[in-house]
Amino acid sequence: MTLVENCCMGKSRLEAFSDGVIAIIITIMVLELRAPHEATLGALHPLWPIFTSYILSFIYVGIYWNNHHHLWQAAETVHGGILWANLHLLFWLSLVPFATDWIGQSHFAALPVATYGLIMLMTAIAFTILAQAMVKHHGRESELSKALRNGTKEKVSMLMYVIGIAGTMLNPWIGMACYAIVAAMWLVPDRRIEARLVDEAAAGKNDLSKK
Repeated sequence: MTLVENCCMGKSRLEAFSDGVIAIIITIMVLELRAPHEATLGALHPLWPIFTSYILSFIYVGIYWNNHHHLWQAAETVHGGILWANLHLLFWLSLVPFATDWIGQSHFAALPVATYGLIMLMTAIAFTILAQAMVKHHGRESELSKALRNGTKEKVSMLMYVIGIAGTMLNPWIGMACYAIVAAMWLVPDRRIEARLVDEAAAGKNDLSKK
């Protein structure tokens, strides 16, 4: 066994840990939804900012869970650097419940909305760092690398976050609109990795049939 092989490890524990953390994040967010004491529709009206911020954040966390799942489909092994990159991603995701509650309780005040955008921006950067660490580990000619070569949507998303954070200083709803646009862009899970793996499997079957 070589030193490189010694330094590598399976991905199952990392996947299980990440899934657990993301499940806890969603649980914390839903626990912030306090039911009113009155049994009337009017009693629900004051809760709309909290519920709106919860919906947006639930979509975001779901997007990251989906893309995280697709990312690990192409991974074979991981090393210490990837583990830390994954923890870096989970750190920023773990702040989403705090920002979600803050913008809901403040009824979309400027500073909480800008903070929310900053956390989303840092989460996007953290995901990019994780993806690049995995590409470096698996090689530039790996299926993972080929699938992630076109990062246009990632760059547009980060630009929208920056515009949203800056726009919040003029009107918090500019920021919320930008964040909603990014969420809509990623609502359909990123299937680039899945598509590459399907193509690779099909090519492998073709090669076997020719033999």
